[in-house]
Amino acid sequence: MFERFTKDARAVVKGAFTYAESGGEQVVDAGHLLLALMDREASRGSFALAALGLPGRRESVRQALEDARRRAGLSQSEADALAGLGIDVSEIVARVEEVHGVGAMSGDRTDRGWWSGRRPTFGREAKQVLERSLRMALARRDRHIGDEHLLLALTVLPGVAGEVLADHGVTHRSVSRVLYGGGEAKAG
Repeated sequence: MFERFTKDARAVVKGAFTYAESGGEQVVDAGHLLLALMDREASRGSFALAALGLPGRRESVRQALEDARRRAGLSQSEADALAGLGIDVSEIVARVEEVHGVGAMSGDRTDRGWWSGRRPTFGREAKQVLERSLRMALARRDRHIGDEHLLLALTVLPGVAGEVLADHGVTHRSVSRVLYGGGEAKAG
């Protein structure tokens, strides 16, 4: 599959692995792909993100992804749904972290000796993003899979990364308008 990826798309995938490794995580997820995508410059995906004003909100995006990781990967909408059932996810996270330390629910380990030297693998979310990006490229009759296809896939798949993008005004509609609709787009 990666033979169809452009240089920019391959750089996003490599960057996602770097983010996972630097965090001591075993799995590359959609959030890692989003962070790596935000690192790109002079690519179609970075053009779309810049047109929608996301680079200036990088820290907010990073914090939203980190907050979700601390909630064991639950999106804010999932946490809100649980709150509707009387389950306060923030309280649960606080109690677990009080006993086991910050990041306990995210699977972060301070003792990484057993993991040392092993590369992360693609998680379910990341695989879905890669598969959807292929489908999006094929639907547009593109011969390659670029970082713009990865961005479009992130905007349509359910989960934390898509929710964070939408919360920052980056939706499938707005990205499509920037990439294929002729220029500037309003977020939304």
